[in-house]
Amino acid sequence: MGKLVRMISEDGTLTVMAADTTDIVARAEQIHKTTAVTSAALGRLLTAACFMGIVLKGKDNSVTVRLNGSGPAGSVIAASDSYGNVRGYISDPTVELPLNEKGKLDVAGAVGKEGTLTVMKDLGLKEPYIGQVPIVSGEIAEDITSYYAISEQTPTVCALGVLVDTDLTIKRAGGFIIQLLPTAMDDTIDKVEECIQNIESVTAMLERGMTPEEICRHVLKGFELEVLDEEEPVYLCNCSRERVEKALISTGREELEEMAQDATTQVTCHFCDKKYEFTSEQILALAKNN
Repeated sequence: MGKLVRMISEDGTLTVMAADTTDIVARAEQIHKTTAVTSAALGRLLTAACFMGIVLKGKDNSVTVRLNGSGPAGSVIAASDSYGNVRGYISDPTVELPLNEKGKLDVAGAVGKEGTLTVMKDLGLKEPYIGQVPIVSGEIAEDITSYYAISEQTPTVCALGVLVDTDLTIKRAGGFIIQLLPTAMDDTIDKVEECIQNIESVTAMLERGMTPEEICRHVLKGFELEVLDEEEPVYLCNCSRERVEKALISTGREELEEMAQDATTQVTCHFCDKKYEFTSEQILALAKNN
């Protein structure tokens, strides 16, 4: 179970969120059998989606974040509900790359430095809100920062991290995100920049046993902070047989009749790897609904 805290400065000029998503990313690694570098890529995006989901107003609202880069790992997708519960997948979880020039996992190499970051928010309206920006680095945190600056005009600082053990299990994962509110003046920006100038990595703070609240206070030492709310998000897939049936129906009668030529059809959920089996008769019954 993850831990996420959201805080606001006493003067009302900024908000900050921090999360320990170790359990969430560990579950994703177990489901998708990711390598070290693809665990890092998917884990970072899952943490970012957590932050984006938790601020949604309606309990049935959701957000989907998709990175379509030029790298060998292909698309990386993470979706969150308004409680920060997330699910995700990466097109090719088996990609392995040498460490980058800094001796770190080469997430940008796996994701690619060209392509788009798309954020789709389902806010219960007729059409979802869709924001799209070019990938700026492929490291994900910088791409999330760019999205907020361009699509939502919100000055943001984002840090995301995943520490993978030698046996490919997840040692630590988490992140923090600072966002300036419209009341922020230039001196607030200067103060934030001063605070984060030499800050250590999120995973290093988590390794030292720091809680999300302690990370918020450590990152913004120069500010008085108050807790707004806390959540315990988990890796949660909302797939069901009914949803799969709807997806199959949407493929059209011809497609379904072709599927029905096989004795059984198996559909696997991208997010949780759960398998749903349909007999030829069940597929034909769905075709009649078209």
